[in-house]
Amino acid sequence: MALEVNLKDQTFQLHPSGACYWVEQDVILLADVHLGKSAHFRKHGMAVPSQADDKEFDKLNQVIEEFQPSRLWFLGDLFHSYKNAEWHFFEQWLQSQVIEIALVMGNHDVISRDSFERLGMKTYEALQMGDIFLTHHPEEVNGKYNIAGHIHPSVKLQGRGKQRLKLACFFCSEYGMILPAFGDFTGTYSLSPKKGNRIFAIVDREVVELS
Repeated sequence: MALEVNLKDQTFQLHPSGACYWVEQDVILLADVHLGKSAHFRKHGMAVPSQADDKEFDKLNQVIEEFQPSRLWFLGDLFHSYKNAEWHFFEQWLQSQVIEIALVMGNHDVISRDSFERLGMKTYEALQMGDIFLTHHPEEVNGKYNIAGHIHPSVKLQGRGKQRLKLACFFCSEYGMILPAFGDFTGTYSLSPKKGNRIFAIVDREVVELS
């Protein structure tokens, strides 16, 4: 279940998949899918189990079906590395879409921009929509609210009985929001919240704000 929040006078629905639906712009924002990562690791001799294969296309379809947007923008690291078998599946998936798909380039996006644009998919270094500035790497830009990925943010919780739990999250500061990684096979990086931060953690199939 998505959680609706208001940030900088804009409405965002935060989805437990890690996607974010921006209501006013009718666009899904998501970051760090890292398609082909498990195949990339196997190619280099790492013992990655078969169940770690990328399943993100099903997740993408589910999110699109739920929100019915007119646009979907990937905020970087769509693919983990160079083209492999996953590229063929991506081509097929893209051809089945009727909405606008665009990519803000990330540090892992080493596949040429021409390759994406030949498929009818626009690519950008950054996107600006009013006071909202969309990038892959989080940035502090005066007068703008930055939405980005790259970090794969999570927070650590500890219970009274010393139980420990690490949860992926949407991490908000006065400068912007960092989206969790959309890809399942990505790992996370724990951030330490400071006063004024808002943390929206993914718990099972819900997004909840932590106090």
